[in-house]
Amino acid sequence: MISTCLPSHKSVLVAILFTFLFIPASRTAFNIFGHNYDKLDQKYGSFTEDMRVEMLDEVRKMFYWSYDSYMKYAFPLDELDPIHCVGRGPDHDNPSNININDVLGDYCLTLVDSLDTLAVLGNVSEFHRAVQLVIEHVSFDKENTVQVFEANIRLLGGLLSAHMLMEDDRNLFGENLRPTWYDGELLQLASDLASRLLPAFQKSITGIPFPRVNLRKGFVDDGAETCTAGAGSLLLELGALSRLLGDPIYESMARRANRALWGARAKTTGLLGNVINAKTGQWVGRLSGLGAGLDSYFEYLLKSYILFGEEEDYSMFNESYSVIKQYLRRGRTHCNSGYGDHPLYVNVDMHSGNTYTYWIDALQASFPAVQVLFGDVEEAICTHAWHYNVWKRYGFLPERFNWQRLSPDVSFYPLRPELVESTYLLYRATKNPFYLHVGREVVLSLNAYAKTKCGYATVHDVLDMSLEDRMESFFLSETCKYLYLLFDVDNPVNQKFSDYLFTTEGHLLPIGDKFRTKPWADSPTPISPVDEMESLFFREKTPKIKINNGTQPTCQAVDEARQYLLPLRTPYYLQLTESLGLKEL
Repeated sequence: MISTCLPSHKSVLVAILFTFLFIPASRTAFNIFGHNYDKLDQKYGSFTEDMRVEMLDEVRKMFYWSYDSYMKYAFPLDELDPIHCVGRGPDHDNPSNININDVLGDYCLTLVDSLDTLAVLGNVSEFHRAVQLVIEHVSFDKENTVQVFEANIRLLGGLLSAHMLMEDDRNLFGENLRPTWYDGELLQLASDLASRLLPAFQKSITGIPFPRVNLRKGFVDDGAETCTAGAGSLLLELGALSRLLGDPIYESMARRANRALWGARAKTTGLLGNVINAKTGQWVGRLSGLGAGLDSYFEYLLKSYILFGEEEDYSMFNESYSVIKQYLRRGRTHCNSGYGDHPLYVNVDMHSGNTYTYWIDALQASFPAVQVLFGDVEEAICTHAWHYNVWKRYGFLPERFNWQRLSPDVSFYPLRPELVESTYLLYRATKNPFYLHVGREVVLSLNAYAKTKCGYATVHDVLDMSLEDRMESFFLSETCKYLYLLFDVDNPVNQKFSDYLFTTEGHLLPIGDKFRTKPWADSPTPISPVDEMESLFFREKTPKIKINNGTQPTCQAVDEARQYLLPLRTPYYLQLTESLGLKEL
């Protein structure tokens, strides 16, 4: 049995006492021993089978309401405008409109991004039709300038995931997932796309890729500033492609970028900034945090180690996690014991570690999922609880929330999946029904406020629930997929969870010895063979994190006795809800 980092019953009583003594006199302090304590556990402590089946059906309807509308009104364009029921492609009239043109490139984006979601939903016939449509309609020989990062995670990831699921000997979704006529066409498309992205790497003398390329002409020198996540979240897709093709060029370029970013971290703190100049290697943005501009960089260091077994990736993640804990974390020392403010990861100056902004953004809500994969489940519980309660305050996560003023700084919500992703991973780790309740609230909010005539729309302002006419492809690729998997306990993905890995766009990649081997090496042998009994949650190599020049093991599980109680102990949960201006009961 794995070890855990849990307080004794005595320390729990001490924690409750400290909460009672040090939280200002309020409803929280006076009710922690009263009926509210029991009511909270009763509210979240069970989730009936009827509720689960109902939610599963609601999510299935949510996906098809959006997917069918895209196919009817928008395909072969990239996105659906769900209010006016029309398709959307690049803004050819305004090439500087990077909000649109970084993502859209006349390549059936939403369909490509949705391929493996169709497989997850078990719709083999529609999966076959979608693969055929992609083969017939998708071409990257277009006069469009797109962002390397977005093309990599949405398009390259979608193509590779669908191809690998069809070719995987484990037949996760059945032997008939691969149509008899399929001859590797998606892999050929992936190779063509990756080759068109290469100039962004090859033209860089620093190793940091330029942010954009023209799909037909190659490199376009229209700006060198790129975010850390954009330059450093390319390895899963490009590495998988290299190992499938036996060509090291794609993986080597992505690794070169990661090493360049790693070498540019601050000498004083070991932190990275959020924006860097690809030409000079100099930092443009000094903000260091876990949200926009940095989020998936850390995610990909850990997931690249899981997929490829390269110790270099693990070492970089481990050190990164150490300095994140040291400089970004505020609040009490432990999530579920002691006293003090609820833990929070803030944005800091990369050179000094001092607080840099009083807001954090919605993308940070994915970090609990990373913490779960690393084994720091107790900490993930705390991080997730904060974001979930901000969601509860508004019905959605505002893009930026000011934790000092307790109000949104940027108030739109583009149907992002990050909170749902972390909810799903925490449920897989704990099986606590609390996370099913969280998923249910997300579904109810989406249906109540974001559903339109032809799909689900971006919430323009969480304060008045006004909408804007855009449904980004990640709603089908991630938000719906994670919600579906949360409620579909018998799904093949959940039955074989440790055999597959999600990219930052929610695409499934098989884990296996095939990707632990470099086929271009003289004597290709597995770097670190995958143990069939190895779990992503409970690894034999216990992760270590350095805190204040010491070392402490991460908490790898939660107390089994609390499986049906609140994951965040009740006094701390009530403290958090009150601090955010919520009344739980």
